[in-house]
Amino acid sequence: MVTPRSRLLSSLLPPLVLAAAFLGAFGVYCVLRALGKTNLEQVKHDRVFGPFLAGFLIWLIGPVERRMLGRVSPNLITVLSLFGCAATGAAVGVGALGAAAWLYGLSGILDILDGRLARLGNSQTAAGALLDSVSDRWGELFVFAGYTWYLHESLWLLTVLGAFGGSVMVSYTRARAEGLGVALSTGIMQRAERIVLVAVGTLAAAACEPATAEWIVGLTMATTGLLSVGTALSRWHTAYKMLVAPKPVVEAVAATPAEPVRPLAAAAAAPAPIPATADLRRAVEQH
Repeated sequence: MVTPRSRLLSSLLPPLVLAAAFLGAFGVYCVLRALGKTNLEQVKHDRVFGPFLAGFLIWLIGPVERRMLGRVSPNLITVLSLFGCAATGAAVGVGALGAAAWLYGLSGILDILDGRLARLGNSQTAAGALLDSVSDRWGELFVFAGYTWYLHESLWLLTVLGAFGGSVMVSYTRARAEGLGVALSTGIMQRAERIVLVAVGTLAAAACEPATAEWIVGLTMATTGLLSVGTALSRWHTAYKMLVAPKPVVEAVAATPAEPVRPLAAAAAAPAPIPATADLRRAVEQH
């Protein structure tokens, strides 16, 4: 007979094993980093995770990255990440929160991997950048659609709508500002942070009873929404200030003094000016 206690333990065992393996790998990385044996190039990072944690993730996926480099198209990885997000939304919609959390985390790793494969393989293209950006937005739509269905009978539904709206505005504000020549990378709730927060909250909810799980998911969505809206507003304010700031004044070049008018005789004796259409190079060659 399956008791609630045994069901809880069986649901917690896989994440506990993975968490133990993750912490063990992190310990190995810390030791190698202290000894200077990680051999990592400068990695992209944000304000929340910083270069140390970003370097750990790159080190962790390094063996997979080296296997795929030159063999797997970055666009294929992007498409797989999109399908992972769609599967995440479907899993949340049917209440499989544990599977949804791991699927979303895997999709986030694939989203990092496609860009690195493109850069390291020198295969960056405008089409690939477009595919990546649009796939990210569709992926978030699929994920939040799943959470919308999961909470559709609860007032927590409003938090999902806020989280989705804030996430869209974070990305849109950056894209619009960059289209106007303003580079933006500020804010504490960018895509990586959203994925981590939602995945961890969903995983915690998976270990609880349905009523408690609903509260945890709702609080996770509320936190994601508040921080995303704050990040979007911060970017909007930053970009607006940069656009309305007075441009530096370029000093005008001093005009050259006018040449004195020559007498008529001197003007007649002077050689005729060369027409603007004259071929000076050919004249020199003929000379």
